[in-house]
Amino acid sequence: MDNKIIDNQSIVQIAIVVKDIEKSSKDYADFFGVEKPEWFVTEGYDKTEAEFMGEPTETRIKIANFNAGAISLELIEPDNNPSTWKYFLDTQGEGIHHIAFIVKNMKKKIELMGNTNMPLLQKGEFEGGRYAYFDTFEKLKVIIEMLEVD
Repeated sequence: MDNKIIDNQSIVQIAIVVKDIEKSSKDYADFFGVEKPEWFVTEGYDKTEAEFMGEPTETRIKIANFNAGAISLELIEPDNNPSTWKYFLDTQGEGIHHIAFIVKNMKKKIELMGNTNMPLLQKGEFEGGRYAYFDTFEKLKVIIEMLEVD
């Protein structure tokens, strides 16, 4: 049995929580000298089945992505529903929220993380996969997101 928590140590995403997706995506586009990406709004609970701190949440976010080679830079503007993104914005302000890794067998990874005192903060589904955020801040100084793609 494989008890590795992260299968692939390659970071696939760095995400920044922002207050204004339009302004922030323009600022990053200007900085990178690229066209501003179109942002989109994620699906609601009926599709995502999102849970924050073990409770269902209707949270939706605006997302803009920048291709930065092997890593995606993701800007996230949360709505006012309970979520890891809103909590971070309310308590920490704008800034780097998480780094993400691709994993296989999300259910097993959630179980393994539970044994490390790095609890599950939020999980949900998206078209083509699922995500889970873990409170790794005390040990790793950042939240970790695991992405499983079908």
